[in-house]
Amino acid sequence: LRASRIFVAKRRRTAQPVAGGKPPHPAPRRSSLPLALAPFLSPLPWIGPRQICYALLSLSFSHPSTATATAPVSAMVLKTELCRFSGAKIYPGRGIRFIRADSQVFLFVNAKCKQYFHNRLKPSKLDWTAIYRKQHKKDVQAEGVRRKKRAATKVHSRSIVGASLEVIQKRRSEKAEVRAAARDAALREIKERLKKVKDEKKAKKVEVSSKQAKAATKGAAPRAAGPKGGKGAGGGGGGKR
Repeated sequence: LRASRIFVAKRRRTAQPVAGGKPPHPAPRRSSLPLALAPFLSPLPWIGPRQICYALLSLSFSHPSTATATAPVSAMVLKTELCRFSGAKIYPGRGIRFIRADSQVFLFVNAKCKQYFHNRLKPSKLDWTAIYRKQHKKDVQAEGVRRKKRAATKVHSRSIVGASLEVIQKRRSEKAEVRAAARDAALREIKERLKKVKDEKKAKKVEVSSKQAKAATKGAAPRAAGPKGGKGAGGGGGGKR
């Protein structure tokens, strides 16, 4: 039924004009094109109204995927670990983790490093480890380039408790001789103070000891020697009664 309808519609469109009559009108065609764009269709017969509408819609509305593609994307920072044996970087999802009986964690980049670690091989004896390369100065040029690229950190001076910013700057600008003389004077003053405290303690100790000696001599005064009681003593002799 559908095929027959299509055939009839095609036949109507391609029908020949009847003699002595008007030509048949073609079937009306629906178009979503505005009437204002109709004059532009005559010089461009190969572009249909539907294509022009799609072009206008694509210009007016941008797809979200194209908008995000043009936006600048920040670089993702990966947290890396270092191999305990070789010193190589271990990226997320890689490496072997070994936990010893004393709860110490060891990370290895592959099974080779793990086996060498368990066999107690020294990484400084193998030329492909980071320790060996550092000892034999293999990466000196690369380290020099890295150091040059580092930005110099600015030290901001500020006041602290007990010293204002002016005092700190003044002491920084002092010469070495002046600073040494001030240090010697401060040390001398401290020594004198300690000596004075020590002499005071010594004098106090001597005074206390002298007072104790005087008190002891007063308490132990010599008694007068008297006749001892006995047979020859006065008061008559006495014996057993």
